[in-house]
Amino acid sequence: MLQKKELPKLSEGFSRIMFCHNDAEIQDAVKTYSSLEPFDDLPRGCFGQRSHEAKVQVGIMKFLKKADAPSSGRTPKVDRVQRHLSPQSSDKKDQSSERKDGGLGLINFSEKEEMGSKETAACSSSNDIPTLAFPSISTADFQFNLDKASDIIVEKVEECLGKLGNARLVLVDLSHGSKILSLVKAKAEKKNIDSSKFFTFVGNIVHLFTKGGLRCSVIANAANWRLKPGGGGVNAAIFNAAGADFEAATKDRAKSLQPGHAVVVPLPSTSPLHIREGVTHVIHVLGPNMNPQRPNCLGNDYNEGCKLLCKAYSSLFDGFMSILNKQENIIPEPSKMLPGSDCGPDGSNQNFDQKNKRDGEFLSENSKKSRSSQNDARVEEANKDNERTGAKGWGSWAHALYQIAMHPERHKDDTFEVSEDVVVIKDVYPKAQRHLLVLARTENLDRLSDVRQEHLDLLRRMHAVGLKWAEKLLQEDDASLVFRLGYHSVPSMRQLHLHVISQDFNSPHLKNKKHWNSFNTAFFRDSVDVIEEVSSKGKATIKGDEGLLSMELRCHRCRSAHPNIPRLKSHITNCKAAFPAALLQNGRLVHRPGEVGTVKP
Repeated sequence: MLQKKELPKLSEGFSRIMFCHNDAEIQDAVKTYSSLEPFDDLPRGCFGQRSHEAKVQVGIMKFLKKADAPSSGRTPKVDRVQRHLSPQSSDKKDQSSERKDGGLGLINFSEKEEMGSKETAACSSSNDIPTLAFPSISTADFQFNLDKASDIIVEKVEECLGKLGNARLVLVDLSHGSKILSLVKAKAEKKNIDSSKFFTFVGNIVHLFTKGGLRCSVIANAANWRLKPGGGGVNAAIFNAAGADFEAATKDRAKSLQPGHAVVVPLPSTSPLHIREGVTHVIHVLGPNMNPQRPNCLGNDYNEGCKLLCKAYSSLFDGFMSILNKQENIIPEPSKMLPGSDCGPDGSNQNFDQKNKRDGEFLSENSKKSRSSQNDARVEEANKDNERTGAKGWGSWAHALYQIAMHPERHKDDTFEVSEDVVVIKDVYPKAQRHLLVLARTENLDRLSDVRQEHLDLLRRMHAVGLKWAEKLLQEDDASLVFRLGYHSVPSMRQLHLHVISQDFNSPHLKNKKHWNSFNTAFFRDSVDVIEEVSSKGKATIKGDEGLLSMELRCHRCRSAHPNIPRLKSHITNCKAAFPAALLQNGRLVHRPGEVGTVKP
């Protein structure tokens, strides 16, 4: 395909370039990349280039064939985890990760081959092993000394292991370079703690099964004393992932929490964490605070701090033991659950009813059967609700904007402006230097195709708010910026939202062709055009053809074509061409007077 074109180079920003010379090599490459998970790691470099000047790594195709494509997309295969138990992949250092993106899954086991084989067996055993995944308590926002914290974790884990039976404990952290994981791992090895009963894991605690292949029936939350969503880190992630029913279930169990204490909350069967990840319980635990910027700071009193942290872990593990004693090791399999349903594929109920949720007890087999018809009715009603709200078909992760729009009081740290009609936030993964979202606060208005004549005033309000913020950024931030306001024809996130995005597109989050073309083809509908169409026709024209997202990469100013994102980014950094005439008309661009000039002939 590139016989007469300039070939890509590693210096352009690529981590790996493969040259395939026949159909068999292409199929091998496609098979390899199709089977990769977020924790897979292939070598960097240039492979297969037939040139005397190039450094060719022999045997690359043979290496790639080691990554077998999955036979089923339903359940992560055990061999994917086994492939990554070797010292080569378990010794990652200082690798960065996007905390809100999550999804990393690298099991940090011992470097010794003998111990590694034991841990492989432990991880690859049947999925009915009750498992508690917990973060390091008090070492993030509460700034507890890591060395002291790691001593306490290992001490309390060692005390607990003798009572666990066939259950296991997993310490989880999002970062590959986590110091607390390294400290705990080293100290656990010195004490010869059974690695099949306790190990460390790099991954997002709310995506351990779907993105890491590790099924955990119980997860711990490093909660705040109010037992409410908010803040950042684990607490915000778990509340967001578990959904509104989980917050209500938490309130039923406790109103607040004291340092050193824990509270067990059975997860509602409607929770995405239950359906998707197989989590049955969340244990809220509160540790001591050493951060003077947070409430109830202990200063530097580590005598009291260590006592409270010991008590917190004891409470956490006791809570896990109480779950094991009550549930008789029953763990639902998320891969066999039906979204939005209490019933498994065979029609039997695999969950527990509302009353026994509050008691933390599971139903017996007879109780399950007797309530099957009731659950069927609840499922049918839930599906009708989904159809009414437009929620049907959206992934659980796609409801984040809806939650912010409907409950901005829970996300005070993330909102720039809140009114009766709209909420303004920063895009979590901005595709330019400045990228804001104006969210509509209207039910059943998920996307542009839902907009009708009666929403015209709301569209105008959203545009006015977006325009205000663009002008504010021009005045207070960078007068050279140029903004565009518009909607994606087919958004990936639920809840109608207007993009206010600067046209520099200088962002590490803009990574692929789909990102670029979603803002620089007809797929992106300018706000002024949408308002005119709804006013005259009663609805907006939707240009959601997937072909638009796969079009060749072209500069949004001079319209020159480029082979890849690194080349395009390099070009647009220096491109001084005027914007196309269509964008300069009808107020589609917001800029300082005279900034964008006129179109060159």
